[in-house]
Amino acid sequence: MLAKRIIPCLDVRGGRVVKGVNFVNIKDVGDPVEIAKMYEKQGADELVFLDITASHEERRTVIDVVEKTAREVFMPLTVGGGIRTTDDFFNLLRAGADKISINSTAIKDETLISRAADKFGSQCVVVAIDAKKTENGFHVYINGGRIDTGIDAIKWARRAYELGAGEILLTSMDTDGTKDGFDLELTQSVCNVVDIPVIASGGCGKIEHFSELFMRTNADAALAASVFHYGELSVGEVKRDMAKNNISVRI
Repeated sequence: MLAKRIIPCLDVRGGRVVKGVNFVNIKDVGDPVEIAKMYEKQGADELVFLDITASHEERRTVIDVVEKTAREVFMPLTVGGGIRTTDDFFNLLRAGADKISINSTAIKDETLISRAADKFGSQCVVVAIDAKKTENGFHVYINGGRIDTGIDAIKWARRAYELGAGEILLTSMDTDGTKDGFDLELTQSVCNVVDIPVIASGGCGKIEHFSELFMRTNADAALAASVFHYGELSVGEVKRDMAKNNISVRI
C-alpha cells in the first residue's frame, strides 16, 4: 500500500507567504524558503505554493520563489495560480516545480490538460477542483469560488482524468474554513470515478480529521493550511497519529 501524503499549502504574494481570512486582512507571515524548510523538517511529503495574485506581472516573482525553494528543499513542489499556457508550465517546471496545478483555466480550455500532459507528462498535471453541493449535486466553482459553472464536479473530475490529468486536488467549499473535517462524501465520490491520486482539501481542524479521511475514503493525500500555519498541529504529530491508526504513512 502506498503511503498517504500530508501536504501543507502556502499562499504566496509578492514573493512572501501570506495569510488571510476569506481573502481579506491578508498579512505577511514569512519567507517561503524558510517556511518550506520548516515543513520539510517536520516531515511534509510535498508542498503546494498558490500564487494568490496570479497576474502575469507577478509570474517572475513566483518563478524566483520556486527556484530558491527548489535549491533548499528536496520534497516535491506543486505550483498553482494563474497558469494559462504550456509556456507557464515550462517556465515553472524549469524553475524547479515538480507539478503544476490548474483550475479555472482548465474549465475554460480543457485542451490545456491534454496538451500539458502530452508535452510534460501526466505526472506534472494537477487539476484543482473547487466544488460545492447544490440541489443538483456537486458543482464546480471558478474564479476563487465566486462563479458557479453549473458543471457537475464528479463528471468534471472524470473528464480531467480522461484528458490526462495525473492528480486531482479537490477542495470542498462547504467544509473549507469550518474546521469540522474533510468532506468525505465529495472526496469518495471523486475517488470512485478516477484512477489517479486524489488530494482532499478543506475543513481540517483536528488531528483526528486526517485519520478519518484516510479510513473512510480512498483519498491519497490531505492538504491543509491554517492548522499547520498557526502551529495548532505539526506534520509530525499528524503522521504519528495516523500511524497509531494503522494508516500507511512515511515518518
